[in-house]
Amino acid sequence: QVQLVESGGGLVQAGGSLRLSCAASGSISNVNAMGWYRQAPGKQRDLVASITNGGTSKYADSVKGRFTISRDNGKRMVYLQMNSLKPDDTAVYYCARLIQLGGPSFGSWGQGTQVTVSS
Repeated sequence: QVQLVESGGGLVQAGGSLRLSCAASGSISNVNAMGWYRQAPGKQRDLVASITNGGTSKYADSVKGRFTISRDNGKRMVYLQMNSLKPDDTAVYYCARLIQLGGPSFGSWGQGTQVTVSS
């Protein structure tokens, strides 16, 4: 089974940027869509961005215009560029394989990467 490893999180001031990376242990070329979820303390895990093999992307309203998802099937990587970060973006971010654009996810979860945005 393909394992996903997230990295790139950290502490950043409001207005700053971070780029998250997701490395897959196997091919993702046959995965219709990939996505990024986030989970803040005490809240459910929500999908914030997803992308198809063809490059079509979809975003949650809360991140639209600030986050950009991309994928490189050859490198087995998925990225999330996050700009104009806000304290509300603080969460653990997870990469996931999706059944289709917009979810739902399938397969196992990685350990996630913590993003903390200070005001």
